[in-house]
Amino acid sequence: MIGDLIVEASGGGPGTPVGRVALHKGGIDGRVYACSNFFRVMRPNLEIIDPDFLAQFLVKVYRSPEIWRYQQQTTGLVNLKFRDYLEQPLLLPPLDEQRRIVELIDAVTAQERAIVRSIAKLEQLGKGMAAGQLAGVELGRFEEFIEYGPQNGIYKSASSYGVEGVPIVRIDSFRGGPSDFTRNLLRVSLSAPEAASYGLAVGDIVINRVNTPELVGKSTAVRELAEPTVFESNMMRCKVRADRAVPMFVEMWLGSVLPKRHFRVRAKSAISQASINGDDVRDCPFPRIEVREQRAILERLAAVTTQQRLEEAELAKLRDLKQGLVDDLLSGKV
Repeated sequence: MIGDLIVEASGGGPGTPVGRVALHKGGIDGRVYACSNFFRVMRPNLEIIDPDFLAQFLVKVYRSPEIWRYQQQTTGLVNLKFRDYLEQPLLLPPLDEQRRIVELIDAVTAQERAIVRSIAKLEQLGKGMAAGQLAGVELGRFEEFIEYGPQNGIYKSASSYGVEGVPIVRIDSFRGGPSDFTRNLLRVSLSAPEAASYGLAVGDIVINRVNTPELVGKSTAVRELAEPTVFESNMMRCKVRADRAVPMFVEMWLGSVLPKRHFRVRAKSAISQASINGDDVRDCPFPRIEVREQRAILERLAAVTTQQRLEEAELAKLRDLKQGLVDDLLSGKV
């Protein structure tokens, strides 16, 4: 019913915690909805707690390292230890104060969504410009431009993830296109040889090999690293030949229509997921143009790209501000 909280209780895999939460605010034409056994439904006591306030609190828990306290690995799945999850402490101010807190968080969320929409428009503009400049170019196979890889990332059990260890790039660490791997990454316990074998370097191309059908194949170039960083098993890593390809151009191309179509056609489907392999990446079409022309195309797109990076930096600042604000509001500091 309206006001129920739906909590993800089972699913995911190593490095992907369960515990996402959504608030049911009604559907289409008064339809009745049901959820699968991968979820639990909670009905708040409306006399003492506002459903939006509780949802904000549980979202905060999911996005914090604390969520790893409530994870239990079983065969092929991660389950939420629901009894422990429900025993976490919750500061409960009066209802009118709860609603004011929700209003403040919603106001920042509205700003966040506006910037996200602006970034999406810039991405589409850049892709349109790039497509126009690459129309009719001879295409080869991406394998011709690869120096090393594709290499699958490291697999670790859910118990290896937490607040200490080596930062790890996961499927939700980037959207495709420009990314920032210097902040907000989960950490994983690794041996020194593991960290060396799966360590990323600036210029590497990271390609998502397992995800939902529409997201499999999303790619990014590593621009900057604050410390040694690895990548998880849902990814593949390639290093391109410096004499044949520019990493930022590769990132731009792999996010365009033709490579996305290639990965969708080649993807192997499973329940709610799809996957690609190294052969699919090597066989991906890629423009046979010189490095200098790749750089020239990037320079012509620089105005759009620069604005996009500025807005992404603004979004990162806003999200840091929001996280601090949410922490202070829900802990009673403010």
